Amino acid sequence: MGRVPITSPTAMRSLARLNRGKKYHNRIKPFDFLLSCHVKPFGYPLDVDPEKFHLVTPYVPDPECWVDLPWIDQHSGKQYEITTEGFHGSRGVARVKTYGEVLREYEFHLGAKSADGKGKPSRKQTFGLLRRRHVRVERIIYIGRESNRLEEIEAGVIHSPESVYTEYPDPSRDEWQTQILPILKKIPIAALMRVSSRSRSMLRRAMAGRSRPRRKNQELLKSILRRLGVV
Repeated sequence: MGRVPITSPTAMRSLARLNRGKKYHNRIKPFDFLLSCHVKPFGYPLDVDPEKFHLVTPYVPDPECWVDLPWIDQHSGKQYEITTEGFHGSRGVARVKTYGEVLREYEFHLGAKSADGKGKPSRKQTFGLLRRRHVRVERIIYIGRESNRLEEIEAGVIHSPESVYTEYPDPSRDEWQTQILPILKKIPIAALMRVSSRSRSMLRRAMAGRSRPRRKNQELLKSILRRLGVV
């Protein structure tokens, strides 16, 4: 379980059922706290999308009653029950993780930043002295500072960090300029014309950097390079 504040309209909308019919002073309000639970793998209820399913309920300090609280899916607004027994979820019931299971998983968790003795990424069964992995920068992407939602990501309310990032692309540093175009310049235009069925003038302008092909043509040229095994 985790305690998270109500900081978005999405969270408030999902709790409308619990507020219905209550007087204002008894309602759940913005910046109140919620309990957030983490579902066990294969513990999701039947017929739900794990990427769009997260259960919350009004914060109650007593853990003895957490299992009996009405849990609401933030995405659909539907009510579910939770359990810590069994191996998987069922219709209307989610199998959530216990603290004991989290501690047992920690022993075999993946170390994304570590490498084994041969320099390969460490895995669940890797043992011995680990070292830091080397980082190779392929490209730079500018993103906004949406740090106000990082707490929701860490709490599991938002499953994908990419969903809160705002990208600010730099045309001089995108994939086309840094990876695709340098490789295309090494291929004879006649060969590109034959495999792509595109005009000589369009390919000449693109390879000279005087103009950027349309998105459809960019994808076509990238797919050709993938088939050739150079990307």
